[in-house]
Amino acid sequence: MSSAEEKHHTSHDADQSSPVSGSWSKRKTAYLRAVERLAPDWDKWIARNGYFHGRDAQYMRFLIPEDSRVLELGSATGWLLDELSPAKGVGVDFSAAMTDQARTKHPRLTFLHGDIEDREFMASLEGEGPFDYIILSDTVGYLDDIIETLKSISRLCQPHTRLVVSHYSHLWEPVLRVAEAFGLRKKVNGDYNWLSPADIEMFLRLSGFETVKKENRQLLPKRLLGLGTLVNRFIAPLPLIRGLCVRTYAVARSADAVRATKPSVSVVVPARNEQGNIAPAIRRIPDFGAKTEIIFVEGHSQDGTWDEILRQKEANPSLDIVAIQQPGKGKADAVWAAFDIAGGDILMILDGDLTVPPEDLGKFYDALASGAGEFVNGTRLVYPLEKDAMRFLNYLANRTFARIFSYLLNQRFSDTLCGTKVLYRLDYQRL
Repeated sequence: MSSAEEKHHTSHDADQSSPVSGSWSKRKTAYLRAVERLAPDWDKWIARNGYFHGRDAQYMRFLIPEDSRVLELGSATGWLLDELSPAKGVGVDFSAAMTDQARTKHPRLTFLHGDIEDREFMASLEGEGPFDYIILSDTVGYLDDIIETLKSISRLCQPHTRLVVSHYSHLWEPVLRVAEAFGLRKKVNGDYNWLSPADIEMFLRLSGFETVKKENRQLLPKRLLGLGTLVNRFIAPLPLIRGLCVRTYAVARSADAVRATKPSVSVVVPARNEQGNIAPAIRRIPDFGAKTEIIFVEGHSQDGTWDEILRQKEANPSLDIVAIQQPGKGKADAVWAAFDIAGGDILMILDGDLTVPPEDLGKFYDALASGAGEFVNGTRLVYPLEKDAMRFLNYLANRTFARIFSYLLNQRFSDTLCGTKVLYRLDYQRL
């Protein structure tokens, strides 16, 4: 038994009842009592609204890859944590009845009984980590002090840890209350914190978190003979309409979890018929102040590019230069082949034609290593282009693709066709 679980059992489980602190609000106390009463039927309510909860779990699986190390705060009966198939899953709930059910139904996971607004209890969870993801699924709706709780969560975060907050939209409060009145949704006593996405982002910022992704899902949370699926797939993602969805998500990282060391770098240079650019690329790639690996991926050239790569590798023995020939065809195949053997913490793509100056890679490195970004995509459309630098049809197609990608990913892109992209190797492996 872990130290956190042992401590928890000592302090709370002796009488098999949930802790009721004298400092709790009446609302929180009422909510606990309601949850204890509903605990035996909790999963039945989940099944009754299976379409909504299934879509919710599906999107959470998109955000959180399988085999991650996951901590869920407010885990109830553990159904969501189990859906995520974590390599290590730890759930926390302040209801003894919920915790007992979770332990019985999902014995491969760890469930702790405690109050996440208790600083001492939260500090004890450090022994359960580290965690890749921490989940607050609807939990912020019942917290007495959101900021202090988020600050406690921040102390559990490492640079790679992501906090996922899912919440009911404040716009849906009247609809959900009517559903409760007609018995279509479980009725839990105690007022809910009906927060807007802007409210959640503000609380995260005040608690030392930076929001890296926001999303709204499910405009129609019922199947309705397939109508719900059509609406949620094609209409719900539309601009303006997206904000009307019932479910909101925010993914954040702790701004206080600073990386202690300078990350190493692997610069991947796909090169096909670029014999004249091999030596300039080696000469112009900057010194990042950390271990730098240069991987040339030759793509079945006709001009002696492969021989030139080998000559430059031999001529620069002090540099870490790797030379490979791609197994298949196309740039994507070349990049994947290089990524699979790369040893650097950061992966960079530099096209062999050097249309993006290698000297600019330092800006990409600084943006990623400083924590300003998690994925850095180059753009050639900020400063004025030289005449004939990009054909009009290419420019038009680039702008069109950028808008499509921005719409699909809910993240702004301005130049999707720029070849220079930078990300952490750990994030690539998660993909």
